[in-house]
Amino acid sequence: MIYSERIRLRAVEKADLPFFVQWLNDPEVLQGLLIHNPLSQTEEEGWYERMLTRPGEEHVMAIEVKHSTGTPAEPGWKLIGSLAFDSIDWRTRSAELGIAIGEKSIWNQGYGTEAVRLLVEHGFNMLNLHRIFLHVYETNPRAIRAYEKAGFIEEGRERQAEFRGGRYIDVLRMSILRDEI
Repeated sequence: MIYSERIRLRAVEKADLPFFVQWLNDPEVLQGLLIHNPLSQTEEEGWYERMLTRPGEEHVMAIEVKHSTGTPAEPGWKLIGSLAFDSIDWRTRSAELGIAIGEKSIWNQGYGTEAVRLLVEHGFNMLNLHRIFLHVYETNPRAIRAYEKAGFIEEGRERQAEFRGGRYIDVLRMSILRDEI
């Protein structure tokens, strides 16, 4: 597991899938994701099985926050989302980062930024990556702010590259380099 002060990243388990299905069928959560249709438990189970066949460095990780149900010596943990590296290119030492915070009760509390920083640190210090990039909708200012706080800078814009809410929107490309942390 990978820890920071308030969160931990761990392997996704099959028991997490009902939470993912609930979140991925919530229109507010979906506003920032590339999913367009309702998702069933069976489809999510198929995704999970396919994910396990990918290289370990590209396995999705669960994001958990310390929860008050535990004791001070052994805090409880609450699942709030997931994140991962995708499309790792070992020749150029680059990877795409993706994250979803599905637990809306903790939005705007800095957990997304903290999780991104933790995964970026892992990517640079453990996987020896040089560059980490991501894509984000221009209509997702909360995510853009979180990425900027984590050190990402906008490097490009795909004009009207996505159709959401009855209109075309731009997709921003952001990145961070190893020597920028």
